Amino acid sequence: MLSELDKALDATVEVLIAPGAQLEVTTATVRGVDLPVFKGAPPSMREYLGFFLQANADKEFVVYRDERYTFADIYQQGIRIAAAVQHKYGIAKGDRVAIAMRNYPEWIAAFVGLLHLGAVVVPMNAWWQPEELRYGAEDSGTRLIIADEERARRFATLDKFSTPVVTVRTGAGVADELGDCRLEDLLASSPPTPWYLSPIAPSDDATIMYTSGSTGFPKGAVATHQGVVHGAMNYLVQGLAMLQLAQTAGVSLPEQQVMLLNVPLFHITGSVPILLVSIAIGRRMVIMHKWDAGDALKLIEKERATYFVGVPTMSLELMQHPDRDKYDISTLLDIAGGGAARPAEHVERLAEAFPGKHPAIGYGLTETNGVGAGNLRENYRAKPASTGRASKPMVEIKIADDDGNALAAGEIGEVCIRSVANVRGYWGKPVETAKAFTADGWFLTGDLGRLDEDGYLYIVDRKKDIIIRGGENISCQEVEAAIYGHPAVAEACVFGLPDERLGEIVGAVVYLKPGEMVEPAALIDFTRDSLAAFKVPAKLWVSAEPLPKLGSAKIDKVSLRKQYRELVVERSAAE
Repeated sequence: MLSELDKALDATVEVLIAPGAQLEVTTATVRGVDLPVFKGAPPSMREYLGFFLQANADKEFVVYRDERYTFADIYQQGIRIAAAVQHKYGIAKGDRVAIAMRNYPEWIAAFVGLLHLGAVVVPMNAWWQPEELRYGAEDSGTRLIIADEERARRFATLDKFSTPVVTVRTGAGVADELGDCRLEDLLASSPPTPWYLSPIAPSDDATIMYTSGSTGFPKGAVATHQGVVHGAMNYLVQGLAMLQLAQTAGVSLPEQQVMLLNVPLFHITGSVPILLVSIAIGRRMVIMHKWDAGDALKLIEKERATYFVGVPTMSLELMQHPDRDKYDISTLLDIAGGGAARPAEHVERLAEAFPGKHPAIGYGLTETNGVGAGNLRENYRAKPASTGRASKPMVEIKIADDDGNALAAGEIGEVCIRSVANVRGYWGKPVETAKAFTADGWFLTGDLGRLDEDGYLYIVDRKKDIIIRGGENISCQEVEAAIYGHPAVAEACVFGLPDERLGEIVGAVVYLKPGEMVEPAALIDFTRDSLAAFKVPAKLWVSAEPLPKLGSAKIDKVSLRKQYRELVVERSAAE
């Protein structure tokens, strides 16, 4: 039976999207499929960003250390970036431009400006090592890169790499060594506005975000302007519904919502539900330079933060921090999580550790522009193992068998998501696109799950061979390839191991060629040259015997994963 909160939310959403309402929902044909859409949605991100950034112009938007910027400041800088890259590099509609940096105000301004121009934004993972950065740039056909000093240094180590790099937050002397020019110098020598803006259609490409799946190389998920706009607006409806319920209940709300930004903007959670929704509702974002639970508590108190979202690891560290009670975090309303599963037992602990604060969890993927399901407040405490119901009004979720047929409540199958927010496919990969996206609009997530009688989704396992470490997807095949690069390795198997803090960590077991001797630590160190730090195995075992095989002669990963997971659990219990 649906909870009272579910019923109230459903009723409120129906009013918000009713005929004649500002957020009215109708039906449109998108890539051959009839889907719900917002009737009055901005046709592109240019209109979305322009309208909301100017509507909230005078409010404070971005805080980074001692720097503070209004919505108007960021919008104006974005327009100047659009003009500058058009003037010097000839960037035009459809050209791919990468942003490779940690969370800085310039990341946001570049994102705004490039989308305004009609360029396709390629947010690069700031943890990628040089060859991974090369792959993203070359795979996407990137024409220009805007990078901070650390990423620029990584690009500078690459041989035969000629894509120009505009550097951010670098000294004048250093910039000459690392890139084509500094952003400050580029802006100073360029006109203030673009000389021409091409029309942008809803079906035009807006972003390419790379995601690691079961294959060795990341795939670039291509989102259209319509998809990104609708992903953001679907979150906006959920937020407005909760706001109306709070006002009806007489809850006193602050004049401006404040978000502690501690997740990367290059992830879908950072860019859509956090950044784009913040722009729409006039929410201030306080950027953390680097995650630290103690610093987070200080910033929540100092900036009077109302909202916190991060991978479950982060809320766990907040909860366990020894100085937690020394800070005034009374303004905090919600403690949300996403990107990875939160252990069910942590939900009640979180609610008890932060009385009056509301735990929440979301489930979405890069391929769905972050929308999927959500579980919040008392519903989450009642069903802590669930990621919640399909997010209204755009999202449909079904559990399917291997033939794509919908399964009944309680049956386990592949989780499939359909909405106008789904990406159109993978960049330059028609075969992978055809495997993941059906003709009738469903994205096959690769996750195994079930729906209960109320439509609540429970993720039970994964079909795809990936590890989710603290919200980062890791391809087992990619890590295995790095291990096989060592000349002493005959067989390798990589899998996820349980970890209370990160959810999962990377585990590996190898069998060496006859006569070879290599210590596990040396093998782990060997992989650091080719893998981002979060992909490097945390634990590695050397087997004295060849690894077990299936009838097909493939390594029996299922039994190895089970064996070593049990070993890790037993050792943890004994400590």
